[in-house]
Amino acid sequence: MARLYANENFPVEVVERLRVLGHDVLTTHDVGKSNQCIEDDAVLRFAIETGRCVITINRKDFMRLHRIVSDHSGIVVRTENRDYTAFADRIDETIRQSGELAGQLVRVVRGNPV
Repeated sequence: MARLYANENFPVEVVERLRVLGHDVLTTHDVGKSNQCIEDDAVLRFAIETGRCVITINRKDFMRLHRIVSDHSGIVVRTENRDYTAFADRIDETIRQSGELAGQLVRVVRGNPV
């Protein structure tokens, strides 16, 4: 399964479900970086250093970062969805279908994965 890093605004309920689905998910809280307003580029840098794919609902900023820094372990962007089980299941399904995440920007949508 995937090694993921959830940024600060990512729903903890989705993190918990992804863990149940077998993913190794680390959060900013897990590494003592909660409530510090860590810049997005620092989040990506930490993910690169630890070999983890970023999962975020902060689409625009991380899509921009992907264009600047393509040598990363993957970035999965998603729109907010209050149905956290469906949210996590869609991410899991998309990751499984995507194969290797390194260097990829993966967009997860509410309908079919892209």
